[in-house]
Amino acid sequence: MKLVGTTLLSITLLVVILLSPSTAFSQTRSRSSRQKPSAATANQQRVAQVRTAGATRVAEQIKLLSTFIYVLGGVNSSIAAVDEAVRRKEASPTVEQQNQQSKATVRASIQGFRISLDKLETDFRATPELQPYYIKLAGSAAGAATAEEQAAQSQFERSGRTLLGVINRLTDVLLLMRTTE
Repeated sequence: MKLVGTTLLSITLLVVILLSPSTAFSQTRSRSSRQKPSAATANQQRVAQVRTAGATRVAEQIKLLSTFIYVLGGVNSSIAAVDEAVRRKEASPTVEQQNQQSKATVRASIQGFRISLDKLETDFRATPELQPYYIKLAGSAAGAATAEEQAAQSQFERSGRTLLGVINRLTDVLLLMRTTE
């Protein structure tokens, strides 16, 4: 009887093992530890973030300068027309004063661009991740300074053309930043 009971128990256990799904005996969760991002990956992400922030600042300057030059075209025409009327003594003192205010506003705007481009150049030079692009960026503030001098001499059209050169330089920097990722 003992032999029959042991055999019956062994057969029952064998049937239960064979009929139960194999996943019941496997681990339900992987025990291997996840790999943490390496220092190189974290550094690459930081460099990419700094480069993206720098490119965003360059793009913002391009947008602002482009809008300014577009508006400057119309303002320059108005300034030239009023200057001509003043020479012919056909302009009222109020119109002449408004024209002087327009000239001062244009000059102040160009000065603001020069200051912001100076800061941009300084930041690119001082940030290791952006230094490779500084070579292309250098001279942008000098171009804006030239435009500022031209505006001080009431050469607004020339000033606008000089600023177009600055936009070209900024666009070259942005293109370089995009192609060296």
